[in-house]
Amino acid sequence: MTKRKGLIGLATMLLLVFAVPAFAAAPAAQAEDASPVNHWFANTNTWIYITAGFAMAIASSMCGTAQGKAVIAACEGIARNPSGGALIRGSLIIGLVLIESLAIYTLLVALLLIFAAT
Repeated sequence: MTKRKGLIGLATMLLLVFAVPAFAAAPAAQAEDASPVNHWFANTNTWIYITAGFAMAIASSMCGTAQGKAVIAACEGIARNPSGGALIRGSLIIGLVLIESLAIYTLLVALLLIFAAT
């Protein structure tokens, strides 16, 4: 089952990598009576805002998941060995800070993209 999941993941990554040039093609000329919705999607700044939002959403969800797993592991460690609680707690705080820095860096890159685009 693991080999099959690996092959599916590899096929998905290859599809995504080779599909990117199709999106980089120059857009066809639009008619004069093109709808405003199509113009809205053709705007580069709009895609920067959407991408920044998705990047921040993905980074926040992954950071939340990682922080939850770290707290669970720390609580289990303290429950198994109460005398090592201070050491585990210190390591937990350092780990949570490093995990949270991922979201902060993602926010920084998103804000740079947004303000550099304007």
